[in-house]
Amino acid sequence: MARSFDDATRRNIAELCAAFTRLAPADAGPMLKRAAVAIALTEADDGVGTAFLLTRRSASLRSHRAQWALPGGRCDAGETQVQSALRELHEELGMALGERDVLGMLDDYPTRSGYLITPVVVWAGARAAITPNPDEVASVHRIGLDAIEADDVFTFVTIPESVRRVIRFRLGGSHIHAPTAALIYQFREVLAGRNTRVADLEQPVFAWK
Repeated sequence: MARSFDDATRRNIAELCAAFTRLAPADAGPMLKRAAVAIALTEADDGVGTAFLLTRRSASLRSHRAQWALPGGRCDAGETQVQSALRELHEELGMALGERDVLGMLDDYPTRSGYLITPVVVWAGARAAITPNPDEVASVHRIGLDAIEADDVFTFVTIPESVRRVIRFRLGGSHIHAPTAALIYQFREVLAGRNTRVADLEQPVFAWK
């Protein structure tokens, strides 16, 4: 479905996020570190539709180098997930947004690498300047919401190492995996008005470290 980039779409997505029944925040416990990512909504490349920002991580990073990711990272001490997501947006992409721009939050997702990720949906606006930090971000991409609402872009496969299904999001000639694919998939389900859980969706083995 086409979603024009305007106040009506902002209100609609805010209402969908408010209607989403988020699971009670999980207890991170001693084994999981809190993290947050931003699903930052902005103008699509065509200047008409709505898109979210997806990054390609720098090849020089110590972990998960050159992988596709939503802007985000580990929460600092005393920081809420919303504060963390907004700070990471500023550090990675130079975007100065505030809590008034937050539309909602999705379910926490536990990763094999020891993080509990909270997705925060934010409205970045059409004029939000994007200045990628080259130490962290190799490239930034605007992914139109119609690209994630298509029927055939998410697939599920099995692997010998787990009884859980591995989710994949096909973007052009690439496959994006969990956790990023799982978080995008849940957002797509929220846009459809569905409370679909994703914490049981598996990551590929290469992402377990």
